[in-house]
Amino acid sequence: MDSILRVAPKNLKKIVEITAKAIKQGKVVVCPTDTLYGLITDARDQKAVKKLLKIKKRQNSKPIPIFIKNIKTAKKFAKINKGQEEFLRKVWPGKVTAVLERKGQLPKILFSQKKTIGLRIPNYKLINELLKKINCPLTGTSANISNLPPSTKIEEVIKQFKNQKYQPDLIINAGDLKPSRPSLVIDLIQGFKILRQ
Repeated sequence: MDSILRVAPKNLKKIVEITAKAIKQGKVVVCPTDTLYGLITDARDQKAVKKLLKIKKRQNSKPIPIFIKNIKTAKKFAKINKGQEEFLRKVWPGKVTAVLERKGQLPKILFSQKKTIGLRIPNYKLINELLKKINCPLTGTSANISNLPPSTKIEEVIKQFKNQKYQPDLIINAGDLKPSRPSLVIDLIQGFKILRQ
């Protein structure tokens, strides 16, 4: 781990700039979100995504959800009809990951053979500012090693990665987050089907 940066309201802008620069360099960052701590990197950068999978020790048989900044961006990566859009405008930004039919040119490694994509606009200032600044989709997967629990507690997150061969390049420490579960996952392709409560 190169460094751990403490974020506070007064240095938010600077942290966003440092994080954006790291992501543009293909780095993987532990970042607070509106649910849990997440591992974020440029979703378009295949090398960075491969690195993220090594850090998580995750087989790429499980798709990675994507953070986007607005509905317009969502439409670049997914087919969205009127009914789906109406629903998304009600629940975004927020703790809902929508599974939609995929389109566009993101690396296949994100999707593990699936023709779908999980998209979400989080409701968290740091991530929202970062998405605006960097203007690209970001990975929105939890910051944990596969089969270990994801966490809202920064010390637990740091401990999981501490002595591993592959580690995140940067950790944004916002202290312990409010207790939360991962986002609700809803399949919007065949009506509305809840995949994860």
